[in-house]
Amino acid sequence: MVISNVAMGSVNALVKKALDVGVNHMVVGAYRMAISALILAPFAYILERKTRPELTFRLLVDHFISGLLGASLMQFFFLLGLSYTSATVSCALVSMLPAITFTLALIFRTENVRNLKTKAGMLKILGTLVCISGALFLTFYKGPQISNPHSHKEALHQNDNDQDKAKNWLLGCLYLTIGTTLLSLWMLFQGNLSIKYPCKYSSTGLMSVFAAFQCALLSLYKGRDAHDWVIGDKFVLIVILYAGVVGQAMSTVATTWG
Repeated sequence: MVISNVAMGSVNALVKKALDVGVNHMVVGAYRMAISALILAPFAYILERKTRPELTFRLLVDHFISGLLGASLMQFFFLLGLSYTSATVSCALVSMLPAITFTLALIFRTENVRNLKTKAGMLKILGTLVCISGALFLTFYKGPQISNPHSHKEALHQNDNDQDKAKNWLLGCLYLTIGTTLLSLWMLFQGNLSIKYPCKYSSTGLMSVFAAFQCALLSLYKGRDAHDWVIGDKFVLIVILYAGVVGQAMSTVATTWG
């Protein structure tokens, strides 16, 4: 889990740099999921072809929902929020993932309420509160400006810009929170799916295939220019490749099946 979090932190930092170039965030998501599917396909075929259970229509629907919650919709909000904020904020909210998942588990009654009265249960509650408090502090706290060298006109213009930035920052934090919540819902959903279909490479690969198509459809929200899909920047290409291999394929397998 620690290695996975470090990997995700590096992915968020690099993806933020790529988004600053101006690429469509869902095009990045679609390519990322497609790369994940391609990377996992050989492992699924070699390691699981003899043990893989029959893939029923119900399981296909479950994997479609899994891709929607844990990849396409999650990336739609998370990457949009990342473009408005910073990699530091995204990592702070990702650190809330265990706390949000625990809270949702209580709401959906997958976590036994009686266990909360035990010492372990109290520690879970305390850890949840600490995670949420720390993430909120890192997200919303900004230190005061020490000096203001601008003239009056420049200061007024700067103030307008600062207000716009503050609005975008809060909007970005909201998007990141929605994305993190969707990821928490996916982890609960994936827990049940892994019991019905216990093939980590096949399951993650199938989820990635569905998510790639979903991301492609969601990319229409930002624009319908075919040139958006032509990535000419070498740095962005490297980031997408790294995000697909490390941030999606390896991290998803390690997080949900490790």
